[in-house]
Amino acid sequence: MDLFSSTAVPAHQPLAYRMRPRNLDEYAGQDHIIGPGRLLRRVIQADQLSSLIFYGPPGTGKTTLARVIANSTKSYFITINAVLSGVKQLREAIDAAKEKRDLHGRRTTLFIDEVHRWNKAQQDALLPWVENGTIILIGATTENPYFEVNPALVSRSRIFQLKSLNSDDLFKIARQCFDDTERGYGKYKLSIDQVALEHLVDTANGDARSLLNGLELAVETTPDSFPPPAGTEIHITLETAEESIQKKALLYDKEGDYHYDTISAFIKSIRGSDPDAALYWMARMIQAGEEPRFIFRRMLISACEDVGMADPAALGVVESAAAAYDRIGLPEGKFHLTQAVLYLATAPKSNSTMGYFDAARAVDQELAEEVPNHLKDGSRDKHGFGHGVGYLYPHAYRDHWVAQQYLPRGLAGKIFYQPSNQGYEKSIQSEVARKRELQLETVMEEPSEEVLTNSPVDRKQEGWLRRTSGETAGRLKSQRDEIFRDLTFNRNDRVLIPVSGSGFLVWEALRHVPEGGVYALVKDQERGNLIESLAEKLSPAERPVIINSLEGEPGLKFEKLIGRQLLSASMEKLKTLHEFTEKLSPGGIISLAEIVPKYSPRLSDLIQYLNPAEDVLSARQKKALRAAETALYDNEERPLTGWSEETLKKEIENSHYELLKWEVQFFTETAILPEEVLRSWLSPDKGGYGGELKEHLGKEELSELTDLICRKLTKIELPWKRGILFGCLKK
Repeated sequence: MDLFSSTAVPAHQPLAYRMRPRNLDEYAGQDHIIGPGRLLRRVIQADQLSSLIFYGPPGTGKTTLARVIANSTKSYFITINAVLSGVKQLREAIDAAKEKRDLHGRRTTLFIDEVHRWNKAQQDALLPWVENGTIILIGATTENPYFEVNPALVSRSRIFQLKSLNSDDLFKIARQCFDDTERGYGKYKLSIDQVALEHLVDTANGDARSLLNGLELAVETTPDSFPPPAGTEIHITLETAEESIQKKALLYDKEGDYHYDTISAFIKSIRGSDPDAALYWMARMIQAGEEPRFIFRRMLISACEDVGMADPAALGVVESAAAAYDRIGLPEGKFHLTQAVLYLATAPKSNSTMGYFDAARAVDQELAEEVPNHLKDGSRDKHGFGHGVGYLYPHAYRDHWVAQQYLPRGLAGKIFYQPSNQGYEKSIQSEVARKRELQLETVMEEPSEEVLTNSPVDRKQEGWLRRTSGETAGRLKSQRDEIFRDLTFNRNDRVLIPVSGSGFLVWEALRHVPEGGVYALVKDQERGNLIESLAEKLSPAERPVIINSLEGEPGLKFEKLIGRQLLSASMEKLKTLHEFTEKLSPGGIISLAEIVPKYSPRLSDLIQYLNPAEDVLSARQKKALRAAETALYDNEERPLTGWSEETLKKEIENSHYELLKWEVQFFTETAILPEEVLRSWLSPDKGGYGGELKEHLGKEELSELTDLICRKLTKIELPWKRGILFGCLKK
């Protein structure tokens, strides 16, 4: 069947059918694909078509464009409506196409309207004939072809998306109808009020068919009978136009693209905090007959995905509105829908619940990590395997919180939840961050913080102090508070922080200088990677700058230098201080926290403390221990362990620094010493205790003393006292 071949238009056919454009000049709209110079226009004019798929809403001209192509091409043109036809009709079309090709050398163009209505098998039947060129396919669909049309057909076709017509396009179509004497109303003296025409155009909502149907009803019901004689005056008023197109049909298919596009627009309007747009899209769905429970389901998702912890009450509000709707129903249930959508649209927003997907990705990507021993269930095998030992019960501590590691060891420092600065989350943001920083610092505190040996403890070993009572977090918090207590910041200050542990001072400094900069000086790549991972969820402008040395930015100066254990481990403390001072701007301030070795616990005291009634050491051993401790802590010629706050104070004052603060505070916490650490301290090859003891004891005696101390002090809770010097100074 050779469609579109007849140009005669029966008068009884609908106006929308009669007024279909016959060529590209009459075609209105879609300038983005058939405007002058466009690809589709060029291939139509050159009659060089390949397979095409037209995708767009009803009334945008898909079938009409196929008609124009039929009138412009020399190929044999066949049409099939997928709703009414099947494989049988397709076979007939293929046979006709082969006949035209073999007998007449003529190409065949097959137009399939509503092509998405065919199932996969029916669409597959097209493939061989499109592939070998027997037919040129033109498909028309209101559904997204990438989802609803066979991918093999899509890959062999060029997709053109048609859009709803704009007002200018619709006015052009109306004028064509008024002027056309053969197909339209040009033979009558037709006049229409401008407001009436504007109403028809507005109500058509970009659909040419809707406009022409309304215009047809308005014109043909105005005279007493139709058609009247040529030259009859017909006047269309606004009232007539309103009666002819009272309500536009909403484009909405509960199973199609427009269903998903509209609900997508609705949710995105909520996410974008636009209550007006959210109400519009919801009203559009309700008016089109959408099931309100579906809308409530999507709002329940949005309450957690888009509002989330910024307003935890949002989930309860939507759930209550949904329950009330189930009791009330429509039409009054629209109030509950409206209250829920307005609450969500105006609530503060946070997508921090997306942290789950970061956690899931870590589960997929990381090796399976064992549950930390202290978190294991101790009710079954506590005595056999020690499961649960070392767990700190948070309710036994102040504020019902204690710092301990909850993530597997390999994920220490990984952040999945980042509170936003909106609503409720804004009120907890700082608290969550500070606890996280303390927790990580407690776990990762420098193993060599106590200088008891001249060679460092292996950083891959567990921290040499295994905390059992949770005082560490309290001490670290007190240190942080004390370091920052006497500092006055400008928002644009630049702060340098030599990083120890996890760098928890970095994050506190960032809160004080949001418009300045915090520079984290790291010793190794591992520590730099840790800080980078902790800063992942901050914007680039908010992140600390990680540097490996002070040489990289020669002109860079800092208003503040903040450090823990900056001088304690240095053999030349004053020289180290000068090196950092050179990087300060005039008037720059240094704030320090340093462990003073002379106040650290002494092994001789710990032995006696544990055994007050038992003389566990021989007189020779006691004398040797005390002599070693005197050499370590009371000899100012030992720069690592023999210095005190007073000797350091004199050196600093003599170098013309102004001391703003200089005081020692004492902290005591409970600790357990691993045997490997004790043996490291007492090793004669590593300096420290062992290096001094070998001067007073023979090799066998030292080995005997080491075994005795390890036996008495390993795996026992010990009171561990620290004296920490807090200093604030400027040059």
